[in-house]
Amino acid sequence: MDLVLFEDAMKHVCKISRIINQSSGHALLVGVGGSGKQSLSRLSSFICQYSTVGIMISSTYGMNDLKGDLQTFYTKAGVKDEGLTFLFTEGQITNERFLVFINDLLSSGEIADLFPLEDVDQIVNNVRSAVKGEGIIDSKDNCWRFFIDRVKKNLHMSLCFSPVGEAFRGRARKFPALINSTVIDWFHPWPEDALLSVASKFLAEVEMATPEIREGIEKFMPYSFKIVNDMSQLILEQERRHVYTTPKSFLELIKLFKVMLAKKEGDIESNKEKYETGVIKLTETGEVVSKLEEELKVFSVEVEAKKKSADAQAEIVGKEKTKV
Repeated sequence: MDLVLFEDAMKHVCKISRIINQSSGHALLVGVGGSGKQSLSRLSSFICQYSTVGIMISSTYGMNDLKGDLQTFYTKAGVKDEGLTFLFTEGQITNERFLVFINDLLSSGEIADLFPLEDVDQIVNNVRSAVKGEGIIDSKDNCWRFFIDRVKKNLHMSLCFSPVGEAFRGRARKFPALINSTVIDWFHPWPEDALLSVASKFLAEVEMATPEIREGIEKFMPYSFKIVNDMSQLILEQERRHVYTTPKSFLELIKLFKVMLAKKEGDIESNKEKYETGVIKLTETGEVVSKLEEELKVFSVEVEAKKKSADAQAEIVGKEKTKV
């Protein structure tokens, strides 16, 4: 991943890593879109040597599909003893009932009726040897308890939610485990030094005329973002309307600058080529015209001589005509 690890980002990585490194450790990352919640979750998961998993939302994705995905995650975490980070965003909540399963996962680790009876028996048989190895009596209840404990140890959730609007408040009230069973990490607006380091990183590949121009443009990016934030606050006070600026919009600003710069450079290069072609054509035309002028001078002398000869001949013809 192409990341700029400024100080705030590294602090968040440390927090998320500490949270998901604990048994039953689940992180609730709260911040506006584009703050880097998912990217830093993936990096933290990699640091903890976990696999990052998630669900693929489609138009037909429903409760049974979520159930199937959770069965897969539980099998990997509980039977195969693999560390997993389940990355879940609010954009994936196409049905509020999804949070019933998520709430159970966070609170107790055990989701009611997740597995059919035949799958439960298979899971019990698969973990029986591991249960014996721990010196525990391999009864069905003990095996299932061992499986759930393993899931709680290995399966961690990273919930990426935005505080904007009423949805987050309503979900927190309906599904208390979202708050009670997670550790909250707030993603605050990026500080100015973070914006500057991000601007420097993404503008490094752009050619500038001088280092002074590069420095000026890099410093202008955070300044312009700050001005927009100040105006947003003014609009909120005067019009009672929220205008949100997110780190993603800052990245879009840099991207827009690079696109516009490339477009203008292309236009100037195209005009320059046209101008150079025009100058070359004018020079060539001038040379051709000068050659034609030289030839015209020679032809004019010849024409003058022929004209005199024709006049003399005409005079003779006139005399002969009179005689005739």
